[in-house]
Amino acid sequence: MARKVRLGGMALENGVLVHGPRHWACAVRTDEGEVALASGLKPVRAVDLPPAIQGPGRLAEVLALMPTIRRALPEARLPYQRPGVLGGVVGSAVAVRRLRRSRRIAPAVQETVAALVSVVPAAVAMRSSELAAYHGAEHISIGSYEHGTPRPREHERCGSHLVGPILVTSALGGLVARAAPPAARPLARLVAAAGSLSASVELFSWMVNNERNPLARALARPGHLLQEHVLTAEPTPDQLEVAEAALSECLRLESPADGGTPDDAEKAPPA
Repeated sequence: MARKVRLGGMALENGVLVHGPRHWACAVRTDEGEVALASGLKPVRAVDLPPAIQGPGRLAEVLALMPTIRRALPEARLPYQRPGVLGGVVGSAVAVRRLRRSRRIAPAVQETVAALVSVVPAAVAMRSSELAAYHGAEHISIGSYEHGTPRPREHERCGSHLVGPILVTSALGGLVARAAPPAARPLARLVAAAGSLSASVELFSWMVNNERNPLARALARPGHLLQEHVLTAEPTPDQLEVAEAALSECLRLESPADGGTPDDAEKAPPA
């Protein structure tokens, strides 16, 4: 039996992005009620990078897709386009800055709370019921393909499971950055943030491969709660149709006849 391609995805305000190791496909519901579709090769592909940097590369390839999608599918409404999300990013940055200046809170507590505050913009971005429903449609379509049976709206490889690792690594990185001289502290925080993100991606990969491990389950717990109560909603048949269109097109491109290879099933990014 042929191995299935490991897929990733992202919900949009009006559709779904599905991506494999080398290709992407995005489908949206236009204002006229039609399904618009675009697809192609990824401009950045983590599977082509050295193994040591494939973890951060998975994030880079998705970020590099955003302008490509905007050009190929102008109807697409990306989740971070809304003004409220930008306000959330600025507000969380101000809150973290003030928190770290406090002399009444222990450093370890400051960094832990700062890590929690830093994930608020992502939660704000997903508050839209339409976006949450498309997120559920993405999980149902990809999960049902991967498992060969109908699946619920929660997915074990959802990016929400990065929240647990990020909370831990961000707090530790912030504490390490505090040890730097005051003049070098801003740079130290940037380096710590980059290291935290890279470590979180690698930790996430370990969690996926060791899902029964007690530590993996504890780190995944925040993501499960977010999916259940905030980040996903039950999609409508129309929303599922959009997700299935993106899935089918991505699988078509990833098939060996269209340039994909069987080995890609082992190298593809998380959902």
